[in-house]
Amino acid sequence: MACFVPFNNRNLDISFFVFRPTVVLVEELVDALKDFSACTETLGCVNSSIFRSIHGNLIIWYAAWMKRSRENKEMLISSLLQMLKNLSNKGVLVEYRFVDAYAGESKEGSCVAKFYTGDVICLNVATSTAGDLNDVSYANLAIFKDRFWKMEGAVSGVCLKLQDMPAVSCLYVWKSLQHCYSWILNADHRKTMVPYLDRFKLDVKYDIFRVVYVSTEAALSWHSNSTSPALTLASEGESKEQRQVMQI
Repeated sequence: MACFVPFNNRNLDISFFVFRPTVVLVEELVDALKDFSACTETLGCVNSSIFRSIHGNLIIWYAAWMKRSRENKEMLISSLLQMLKNLSNKGVLVEYRFVDAYAGESKEGSCVAKFYTGDVICLNVATSTAGDLNDVSYANLAIFKDRFWKMEGAVSGVCLKLQDMPAVSCLYVWKSLQHCYSWILNADHRKTMVPYLDRFKLDVKYDIFRVVYVSTEAALSWHSNSTSPALTLASEGESKEQRQVMQI
């Protein structure tokens, strides 16, 4: 099963926790975050995933949560931060944000942005130092609508607004790393973006990530590997009996 980012914030809260590894073997932090993901299910986590930067050294833990009030969300954050103290010897929590999805598109006809282990994700964040956030959000949406269907190899995309911070973001899922590179290198970003963003003072950052873990895939793998030996033997015995009946 795929992990996903919804196209709106009606039913789910979504969050991103950004880490910088402090261990030589980055897989140690990734494995610790996999265990952490399993523990968050009791807190209302619907699905989670881990993104690893292809060119940098950042690790992102993404999670979708059952919708909750602001007060309950603050309690959730407090619980998560307490749990993450166990990972402090493997990585530094650089920042964490809850975000609101407010638009999205999929070339597969889906109502969410789906992704699996091994997929490529491009994530950009534009922080506004001047101008109304609603205007910046609209400009971000206008750019997204203008570009998405022209982006060969892009499977889906989502527009996001960061909570408690004047910033917007776009997340794109790509068919391959080559498609992502091709778009970045060949697109005339200055021509397509400046008309929308020229009046805003924005600090724009982006990175490309590989999906290295999806919680729903891990759950399916665990269930398939945990078949009871007794059930297996029973099944085999039943098959033998069936064969004997067919021979008769």
